[in-house]
Amino acid sequence: MLQENNALQVLLDLLALPSVNGTDREAYVAEYLKNYFEAHGIVASLQKIDPKRSNVTAFLPGQDSSRTVLWNGHLDTVPCGDRSAWHSDPLVPLRSDGKIYARGASDMKSGLAAMAYALCHLDEKPRCNIRFLGTCDEEKNGDGARSALHGDGVDDISFLLIGEPTALRPGTAQKGCLWLELQVQGRTSHGAYPDKGVNAVEYGVRTANELSRYVQSFRHPLLGNATAQITGIQGGVANNMTPDRCRIVMDIRMVPPLKTQAVLDRANEILQKEQACTPGLDIRFTCLNDRRAIEIAPTHPFVAALQEELSSLGLDPDPIGINFFTDASILDRDGHMDICLFGPGDPALAHQPDEYVEEAAYLDAIRILQRMAVSCCL
Repeated sequence: MLQENNALQVLLDLLALPSVNGTDREAYVAEYLKNYFEAHGIVASLQKIDPKRSNVTAFLPGQDSSRTVLWNGHLDTVPCGDRSAWHSDPLVPLRSDGKIYARGASDMKSGLAAMAYALCHLDEKPRCNIRFLGTCDEEKNGDGARSALHGDGVDDISFLLIGEPTALRPGTAQKGCLWLELQVQGRTSHGAYPDKGVNAVEYGVRTANELSRYVQSFRHPLLGNATAQITGIQGGVANNMTPDRCRIVMDIRMVPPLKTQAVLDRANEILQKEQACTPGLDIRFTCLNDRRAIEIAPTHPFVAALQEELSSLGLDPDPIGINFFTDASILDRDGHMDICLFGPGDPALAHQPDEYVEEAAYLDAIRILQRMAVSCCL
């Protein structure tokens, strides 16, 4: 049963626990949720990652004990940024005009709180087993999700629901993310005789641009084009010398069906072609981050059931795509899960000053999650 004031208090409590990644003690959020689950008779536990960070898990047995689904949300937030750009203290939740303002209100403590409250206030057993997993460090390296793979494990999970901000619409596609480092070795020369050298910067940029053109040729109906850009570059010796070394970092956002291996294969073809034509040139690449693109069929039973619930409340049931990466690509590294994103936050407000969530959207999310829990087993 939904008691609105109590549900709102859970969100306010979570927002009042600062959990900025790398600064605050994310474990406080995990401990709060563990205590909240246990206070409502649900078995919960902590998985300690380090002195400041923990995951939290909870388990609800279902009517069908042979199936288990996973509900996931992350505990951390990004930094507040320029405090002067906020109209209130981002670490102190503020209720105003039907909104709650605070860092993490949209991304994604509203989704986290909605999941926890929904599971603790079901009127009947869920249709199948539900495992809740709150992960730390999602905003940086995904250490929480990686550690969770060695905890209760996810081998028995075939469906994953993530409470990231989707503005109460089904998030059925998510871009992947590949951070690719290019290390280019050329040959230096006097700036007056560039033909005597091999310009590592120019060849590095040319390689990156050709790879970008390949990546951007892929397009998805919800996510738009895949993207690739240079986000870091170091090179050069002196103003009058041909640079013999260059380091380039590329941020590549993949859309289904583009996969990391296809990007790496294309990078390898490009650099081999450049090296074959240019004696003294050596280009190598390394993956600094690899999150695969994710998609669930729009006809999937969960998506269809979720759309029906949204329509019954007069809400927009049309699927959306998510451009940012989540813990999904870590928890489902091999691609054996069906994954849907759904949360009350607005993705456009994530990481922004004056981040907020609509109270009505948060309460609607709880109602929908409760109905899905007792009606849908996947």
